[in-house]
Amino acid sequence: MKDSHQYSKVPKGRLSRLTKLGSLASKVATGMVAEGVKQLAAGHRPKASELLLTPKNAQRVADQLAQLRGAAMKVGQLLSMDAGDLLPKELTELLSRLQADAKPMPISQLNHVLIHNWGEDWQDKFAQFSFYPVAAASIGQVHRAKTKDGRDLALKIQYPGIGESIDSDVHNVSTLLNLSGLIPKSIDVSELLEEAKKQLHTEADYQQESNYLKSFSRLMADDPRFLIPEIYDDLTCETILAMSFVEGIEIEQLAKQPQEVRDEVMSLAFTLLFKEVFEFRLVQTDPNFANYRYNPETKQFILLDFGATRAYPEHVAEGYRQLMSGAITENREAMLAALKQIGFFHQPIEDVAKQAVVNLCLEACEPLAFNGEYDFGVTDMGKRIRDAGSELSMNSGYWHTPPADAIFLHRKLGGLYLLAAKLKARVNVYALFKPYMIE
Repeated sequence: MKDSHQYSKVPKGRLSRLTKLGSLASKVATGMVAEGVKQLAAGHRPKASELLLTPKNAQRVADQLAQLRGAAMKVGQLLSMDAGDLLPKELTELLSRLQADAKPMPISQLNHVLIHNWGEDWQDKFAQFSFYPVAAASIGQVHRAKTKDGRDLALKIQYPGIGESIDSDVHNVSTLLNLSGLIPKSIDVSELLEEAKKQLHTEADYQQESNYLKSFSRLMADDPRFLIPEIYDDLTCETILAMSFVEGIEIEQLAKQPQEVRDEVMSLAFTLLFKEVFEFRLVQTDPNFANYRYNPETKQFILLDFGATRAYPEHVAEGYRQLMSGAITENREAMLAALKQIGFFHQPIEDVAKQAVVNLCLEACEPLAFNGEYDFGVTDMGKRIRDAGSELSMNSGYWHTPPADAIFLHRKLGGLYLLAAKLKARVNVYALFKPYMIE
């Protein structure tokens, strides 16, 4: 639990948010000058890039994005996930910490949000309301409350002005990162940032998330291994999501549980992914560990957040079924055809580069191709994928932007691999995928 005095008001207006970013740019520049003077005094002639990428400057960027929250913070998270292999180590580490470093908005600002949505007498609805959130993230924060009619709630409350600031924030952060040199010029993240805008607009619409949550509840109604909160429409609006509070422990805490528990949880996570892609064609694409809980007593896998849900066209879903099946049998021609069907290679790309992409997919599908329990706790697969991906991206003749559907699905799969490694789980991924395999 964070210190109860660590609040941070969310800048609401465009001008105040832009001022924050302008202030950051000047601080970064000042830091460069100070570091340059220090290194010159020591007899070194540093490059500009070396001055930009000092830990202090990277810290300044991460701290400012965390204060802005919303799109600014989310862009940092997306870049740390999707371009993490190509960004400077200091910046990657700091960006990846943004989710954990979010500070709640002050009670006065929270109260203003609640009055705006529920009216001056909003407290009359509740027997109990905790003003300090149980979680604070990039788009909003979660509070626990009990209604007078006895419902135990988890209320996701959006930070003020987030929805209206998405486009300008993404543009401003992109400009800042490009001008500061914190992203190498050889890396084109423009398409990723455009997709970030679309995803963020979806995530900021809590009525839409409510609909996705209800869809998943219907789709998984017959599988008691999974638990999804109930939505309460009478308290839900575009910027407040009212759900039933569900008991469970954070998924990362399962690292202390027995091996069989960790294995079962990750088996459920992969089972869910295959259902999402091949049966529902509706995928919750955010790999953040905070989206999951587990109840050891009921042995249920709890799903909490559906803001980043994305519908997948049949040709993309079937393309991934063909790609994964081809990887298991090492059918490179089938994999190439599947990648084209998914939307890869729509830009001119050398044949040798296409084969390099196939090689990368073979690395990523290693757990599926292993007929037995794959030990995520000992594999170096993650490092091999990062190395291969970095080499592919840095070769100008190879680089092309993957389709958006692929970017978000790969983030989800990569997140599951990271979680499985963290839990040192052993999972027969091959057996879980086999019912969907093209023979």
